[in-house]
Amino acid sequence: MGLRVWRVDELAEALRDPASFERWSPVTGTPSLAIDLGSGDASDEDVARLEWLPAVSIGLGGHDASPAGRRVDVRVPGQAEAERVAEAVAAHPLASVALAQLLRRSEGLALEHALLAESLVYSTLQAGPEFAAWRASYRAKPSTPSREPPLRLVREGAHLAMYMNRPEKRNAFSAAMRDALCEALALVHRDRGIERVSWQGDGPAFCSGGDLDEFGTFPDPATANAIRATRSPGLLLAGCADRVHAFVHGACIGAGVELPALCARVVAAPDAFFALPEVGMGLVPGAGGTASLPRRIGRQRTAWMALTGERVTATTARAWGLVDEVARA
Repeated sequence: MGLRVWRVDELAEALRDPASFERWSPVTGTPSLAIDLGSGDASDEDVARLEWLPAVSIGLGGHDASPAGRRVDVRVPGQAEAERVAEAVAAHPLASVALAQLLRRSEGLALEHALLAESLVYSTLQAGPEFAAWRASYRAKPSTPSREPPLRLVREGAHLAMYMNRPEKRNAFSAAMRDALCEALALVHRDRGIERVSWQGDGPAFCSGGDLDEFGTFPDPATANAIRATRSPGLLLAGCADRVHAFVHGACIGAGVELPALCARVVAAPDAFFALPEVGMGLVPGAGGTASLPRRIGRQRTAWMALTGERVTATTARAWGLVDEVARA
């Protein structure tokens, strides 16, 4: 049986039922619903329950200015694309619905509050069955400690250049990388003589995302949340973003797109591509992406990237506003 696509007026009638929260939920096995935004008609009040529904709402076509078009979690051109999103949601329903709920609630929050909300949701999912299943399927590789610092700093007058320096790991974002970046950004906060910061990555990629060999090494979700709230590169970056320009290339995955999105300017090389794979691991973006990306490309495109995990090219990223320029180094 194919994906059922609701007319807007039919859905509005169904949402009037107080039990609609039971009808669409990962707990009851229906974690998504699809809506033909070009059919029927409904007021904002008629579809307001979509904002609270524990399910991912997928809008097909239509106008984003319509009440339902504004309320849905993700918009796609047609049924084939909607089915791909629904399949992705069905594969990881708890993480998918948590992502949708987080993006809805974060939309009107100050950046600092949105980052905290993300950390709380991420920590909750770390204790969930979907992340446990991913951990069981992943075999960590033995690593050799590097003598090189994970972040290389070069100061020339008022300019500070930051180079992520794990080329052999495609600059995977490790705890050591996080700590080094926090130290560098704290320096930028304290030293107003640093007027311009450039941020780049050594090797073939800007950043391949979180270091998977470290995933799951947190002591417990509550402590993990406390650590993220204590040592937050996203929060530090947001406080000095007007002075930071990111120059990205190759793989920009997870943290490699979530953090640069906070910068005042992002320049991408033509070979750059962007992806958010965390939902496929039973998580949500955890480096600030649910706060940073919606401010550049909107909640619905952010949801599409995170739910599908699909790559976005530099050209598309520029058209969306995820990056400000595409240029060769």
